[in-house]
Amino acid sequence: MPPPKDVVKIAIQMVGAIPQLIELQQTKPLSAVLKDVCDAWSLPNAEHYALQYVDGRQTYITESNRREIKNGSILRLTTSPDQEAERLYSGIQSKNVDVKTDSLKKLASLSQDVTFAQEFINRNGLKQIYSIVEEGNDTGEMLAHTLKAFTELMEHDFVSWENLSTVFIKKIVSYVNMNAVDASIQQLSLSILENMVPTSRLLFELVKKEVTLDRLLTHLQATNAQLQLKAMALLIALLLAATNAERRDMMDYLREKNIRQFIHKNIVHSSEPLGDEMAHYLYVLQSVSLNLCEHRMRTSMDPYSQDQRELLQSLRQTAFESESEAPASNFSTERRRSLCAKEFRKLGFLNNSNPAEDLRRAPPGLLALDNMVYFSRNTPNAFSRFVLENSSREDKHECPFARSSIQLTLILCEILHVGEPCSETAQAFYPMFFGQDHFFEELFCICIQLVNKTWKEMRATQEDFDKVMQVVREQITRTLALKPTSLELFKTRVNALNYSEILKLRQTERLHQEETLAVPVLELRERLKPELLELIRQQRLLHLCEGTLFRKISSRRRQDKLWYCRLSPNHKVLHYGDVEEGVESPPIESLTEKIPVADMKMLLVGKECPHTKEKSSGKQNKDVLELAFSIVHDVEEYCLNFVAPTRYEFCLWTDGLNVLLGKEMTSERTQTDLDVLLSMELKLRLLDLENVSIPDNPPPIPKPPSNLNFCYDFSHAEQ
Repeated sequence: MPPPKDVVKIAIQMVGAIPQLIELQQTKPLSAVLKDVCDAWSLPNAEHYALQYVDGRQTYITESNRREIKNGSILRLTTSPDQEAERLYSGIQSKNVDVKTDSLKKLASLSQDVTFAQEFINRNGLKQIYSIVEEGNDTGEMLAHTLKAFTELMEHDFVSWENLSTVFIKKIVSYVNMNAVDASIQQLSLSILENMVPTSRLLFELVKKEVTLDRLLTHLQATNAQLQLKAMALLIALLLAATNAERRDMMDYLREKNIRQFIHKNIVHSSEPLGDEMAHYLYVLQSVSLNLCEHRMRTSMDPYSQDQRELLQSLRQTAFESESEAPASNFSTERRRSLCAKEFRKLGFLNNSNPAEDLRRAPPGLLALDNMVYFSRNTPNAFSRFVLENSSREDKHECPFARSSIQLTLILCEILHVGEPCSETAQAFYPMFFGQDHFFEELFCICIQLVNKTWKEMRATQEDFDKVMQVVREQITRTLALKPTSLELFKTRVNALNYSEILKLRQTERLHQEETLAVPVLELRERLKPELLELIRQQRLLHLCEGTLFRKISSRRRQDKLWYCRLSPNHKVLHYGDVEEGVESPPIESLTEKIPVADMKMLLVGKECPHTKEKSSGKQNKDVLELAFSIVHDVEEYCLNFVAPTRYEFCLWTDGLNVLLGKEMTSERTQTDLDVLLSMELKLRLLDLENVSIPDNPPPIPKPPSNLNFCYDFSHAEQ
C-alpha cells in the first residue's frame, strides 16, 4: 500500500551517529520534527539545529520548501542557519587570519542558500563584508572568498545595489584596473560591476567613468577565457545602459580600436569552441551596432535640408557628370530643371521632379540615401555601370536604381532586425559582421548589384518589381542562413544562388510540402501516421535519456549557473542537478535530485509557468516565454522549472514529457518531423509508380464474365 501523500520516508545523518530512518509527517511543524530527531540522539536545544540536504546545493529545509522533499531523500542534521550565521559573522571579524579566511570560504559556500543569506544579512553581515573590502589591502585568497560571498548574498535581492558606498565601488574598480592581481579577483570584480550597472543611472555613470574602455579592451585581449568573458559582459552591460548618444560615442571609440577585427580573429575564429555566454554577448554587440542605424532609418528626408539635398544631388552628379559637366552653365533655369528631372528618372526615382518625395517613407528613410551615396562613393565604377546600363535599356526593362535601393534597405533592416530590442537569450550572430567596419553599407553594396543581376536573369519589367525584390530577399536570407564567415564568401554564395537555383529550390520544397494529393496516397498517409508517431515518441524519449544542459535565468540578469536534467533509461525517473561550466554530459549518478515519472501531474508552458511570473520584472521577455516550461509534480504547488536553450530543445522536451504523461505531442517540431518521415516513407512506397498518374478514384471493378470456361481443369492434368 503506498504511503499517504503527507508522509515521506527519509534518512537523516549526523557526524558520529547512526543514521535515522524516519517517516516525515508533512503536516507536523518542522520544529517538532527537529525535536524528535534531536531527542533520538539525546541532543539538547533542538532550536539550534536544522535539516539540510546532503547532496546538491545542500539547501536548508524550511517550512516553505519542505514539500519538495522526496521519498528516499537523505538529509543531514546540522547547525541552524541563524547559529551558523552568528558563528560566521564572528569568524570573519577574527584577528586570526586562518580563522577569518576559513569563515569567509564557508560564507561564500553557504550564501547560496536563501535562508542562511537572510539570517546573515539581518545581522548586518554585509557591513562587515564592506569593511573587509574597503579597509583591507589583501588581494589573495581571503579577498576572493569575500567577493564571492558578496556576489552570492546580493544575488538574493534582499539589498539594493544602490546602497553600496562610493568607497566600496571604487575599491572594486581598483581591482579591475590593477595589473598585478589574481585573475579570479578580477573576474569577480567585473561580475560585480556588471550586476551594478543596470540598476541605476548613477552607478552606470560611476562605473563608466572609473573603468575605461581601454581597460576593458585589455581584459578582453587576455588569454584567460573566463576573464575575457567577464570583461565582455561588463562592456555589454555598459552599452545597454547607455543613452543613444553615449552608445554611439562608445561604439565609435571601439571601432577606432579595431575591436571588431580583434573579435573576428581571436574570439569568433579562436581554436577554442565558442560558449553560449560569449555567443550571446557577440549577438548583443552586433544588435547594438546595427541599431545605430535606427535613427537614420526612422528619419524622413527633409526637402528643405541643404545637407540632404546636396547628398541627393551628389548621386546625380556622380552618375551623369560627364554628360552634364560642360554645357550645364549655359542652360536656362527651366532647361537645367528639365535635365535634372530626366537624370533623376534615369536614376530610378519615381518622382523625378522632386526625388526627395521618394525618401519621405520611413523606414527606410535617410538610411536608404546613405546607402546609395556610400555605394556611389566607394564603388563608383559599379555604381556608374548599374545606372548607365539601365539607362540604355528599353524603358520597360530598366532596373530602377533608387527604387530598388530604397526597398533593399528596408529588406536588410527587416532581415537584420535593425531597431528591434535585443533578446535576453539569443545567440544568433553573423561571424562576417565582425570582419568589416561598415558592415551594413558593404552588405548593401553587394546586394544592390545582386538586384541588378537577378533583374536581368528574370528579364523583369517595372511590373515585376515586387517579384524581383521577393526573390532577392530569399537569396539574401538563404545565404545568411549558411553563416558565411566573410563578406567575400557571402558575395560568392549569394551570386551562385541565381534565379534558376531559387526556382529549383522552390520546386523541391513545394514537392516536399504538397506531396501527391490523390485519395489513395492520402489514405496511405493516414495508415502510416501511427507507426511514424510512435517512432517520433521513441526519439523524444531517447533525447530525454541523453539529457540537456539548462541555464538558470533570473529576472535581473543572465546567470552563469548551469543544471542538467535527464531521464533514466527505464523511463521511470527524471534526474537533475547543478553542474559546472564545461561539463557536457554528466553521469546520471552525479545528478542528485530526482522526480519519479509517476509523481508528474502536468506540463505547463509559456505564461502558465510560475517562473515566468517574476514579481520583479514588469515586462516579460518574449524569448524566455517561448522557451519556458514547468513540470508540476506531487501536488500542484511544486514545480521543476525549465528555460530551454533553444526552440528545438523546447519542442523535444515538451514532447517527451507529454509522452511520459500519456498525452499527445503538441509542438510544431512534431508536425515537421512527421511530415518529413511521411514524405520519405511515401516516396519509398511509391517508387514503382514514378511518372504514373494516380487517379483520385479507384478504377471500377469489371463485371463477372458470362462463363468460367477459361479456368484450367486440373482433373485432365492428373490423368
